Amino acid sequence: MKNGWYARLQYRSALVIFAMFFVSIARGESPGSPGPEEGMAFVAAMESAIINAVEKAEKSVVAIARVRVSRPGEVFNLEPRLDLFGRPLTPAPRLQPGDSDFVATDYAAGVVVDSDGLVLTLAQIIADDSEYYITLNDRRVFRATVKAADPRSDLAVLAIPAHDLTPIPLGDASKLRKGQIVIALGNPYAIARDGQVCASWGIVSNLGRKAPAFPSDQEPTGKPTLHHFGTLIQTDARLSFSTNGGALINLSGEMVGMLTALPAVAGFETAAGYAYPVDETFRRVLNHLKRGEEVEYGFLGVQPEGLTLEERASGKNGTRVGRVIPGAPAERAGIRPNDIITSVNGQRIYDEDGLVLSVGRLPADASVNLEVLREGRQFKLEARLTKYPVRGKKIVTAPRPKWRGMAVDYVSAITVAPESFWQFPRTLEAVGVVEVDQNSPAWKAGLRPGALISHVNGIPVKTPREFFEAVKSIQGPVRLGLVPDGSDDFQPVRTVEP
Repeated sequence: MKNGWYARLQYRSALVIFAMFFVSIARGESPGSPGPEEGMAFVAAMESAIINAVEKAEKSVVAIARVRVSRPGEVFNLEPRLDLFGRPLTPAPRLQPGDSDFVATDYAAGVVVDSDGLVLTLAQIIADDSEYYITLNDRRVFRATVKAADPRSDLAVLAIPAHDLTPIPLGDASKLRKGQIVIALGNPYAIARDGQVCASWGIVSNLGRKAPAFPSDQEPTGKPTLHHFGTLIQTDARLSFSTNGGALINLSGEMVGMLTALPAVAGFETAAGYAYPVDETFRRVLNHLKRGEEVEYGFLGVQPEGLTLEERASGKNGTRVGRVIPGAPAERAGIRPNDIITSVNGQRIYDEDGLVLSVGRLPADASVNLEVLREGRQFKLEARLTKYPVRGKKIVTAPRPKWRGMAVDYVSAITVAPESFWQFPRTLEAVGVVEVDQNSPAWKAGLRPGALISHVNGIPVKTPREFFEAVKSIQGPVRLGLVPDGSDDFQPVRTVEP
């Protein structure tokens, strides 16, 4: 495999020499200038830079094998297997990673993000009834557990019992430019047995690409991740499925992207490779996942629509507001249907996806500055975001913060019907009860999951932060005002004892 990589390197180095040759002719220089020695020195320096970058990062790239395990009572083969003489065959011992005949259900790659055994990979490889095995660059093999997974970013963190690992250095994808040389490190073609990475290199072909939409029952829009709205790095380095979760690095050996086959999974296999950018949002998500926490995303509460051809031809940019959810941040900020949102925090908006991405990258409870065009007049508005209702399976191992046995969340994150994105609970001007421990003070007060709390001792609360701020200093009984639910036995106030 290394020989194949070196052969490709030699081939591309030859292309560089030819390019230098033609550039010299274009400049009117003689074909012998700058000379073979200078040309080879340039190629050798470039080759050395690539080798050094690979050697710096490869120890942090790991191989991941996912093995599906049967559930209790599940039967794969009803008929016993027999030998040539009709006798039942003795079941073969279960193979382990590292065995020469081991074959996993899926293969992927990952990168070390903490010396104490934390590995970042893609959430798309996480599945029910599965075991995960990680093979390090030094060929040690560990069974891994899932610490956290976030479907909106398509990132997940696995944990292994190791404490001497080398985290990969993180770069800044916002500094990437088209034409910049990048290197892809992964584990293609099911070589997760040895953990040795393969390297390929190319250039950044494009930035801000969109993963193709793939509608499903759980996500009718077909855009379950932020990457469907325009985050992807495109590179001409071709990637296979099992490089999922590998590293895209720069010539300094820093990871600037995480490799993904997301477009191919959606049925759009192309010669291009793609990666999720290591940017501010990536780092925020990673920090939450390393702690086993849920990742929260901002939600404005509008349904965006595209501008007409005539409007675009006249030079207008932005996205029209088709609908505003009652009580959502957009309505509280003064946004109306038919307004055109032209920028978010100073960043220009060109279409619907641009608005969703600009807002969705921010955390819940963040403040955003909006520029809005209404009937030819420009307005500046400020909104405080609520929480986006993420679809898909989230894995969170850190306990939720609780008060007197009860956990609350943003009402906007409590979905009523998965098939209807715009069907929300009765009001967003409250917090929703999502967990109540049995026999806790909250349970004894009659609070149950689904209740909506609008007031604490008469003080309005609209976010979990406001709720915990209101109750943290109260030692005695607390009166919680509830939003009517239409039931006959509804009580507008519940008193929670210490």
